[in-house]
Amino acid sequence: MVKKAKAKPIKIQNKKARFDYELIKKFEAGVQLFGHEVKAVRAGKASLVGAHVVVRAGEAYLVNSSISHYQEANTPKEYDQQRPRKLLLHKKEIVELAKAEHDKGLTVVPLAWYNNNRKLKLEIAIAKGKKDYDKREALKERDSKRKIDRTLKIK
Repeated sequence: MVKKAKAKPIKIQNKKARFDYELIKKFEAGVQLFGHEVKAVRAGKASLVGAHVVVRAGEAYLVNSSISHYQEANTPKEYDQQRPRKLLLHKKEIVELAKAEHDKGLTVVPLAWYNNNRKLKLEIAIAKGKKDYDKREALKERDSKRKIDRTLKIK
């Protein structure tokens, strides 16, 4: 009997990244975390707003993400919520991310934290920044879709 993989319930999303960037390619990465950080992320006490991924010396790091204290009393006093966290990826993926980082107009952004079976994973993507007129166009499309859905629901 073969077990099917469970659905990936998303715990924390970076909605702003999907609006500000055009996603080119997605990756799944493990993250090197402390035990209390894992508990905090599973409890929803983390934020990906303003975070990005940098590649230095052949290793990828998650920068500017915030993971709050899980329990204030049990967290070490010198704990830094904004510390860079190492991403666990294959070498080919790290090379691909490094190339994207050096290309003009491309960046690597985190999209979501989620559970994959019992492991905590981070979804990241190579992305290209949208222009203001692209963002306005996306808003117009969303509004028109809502109007259409409303009219169909009424009938």
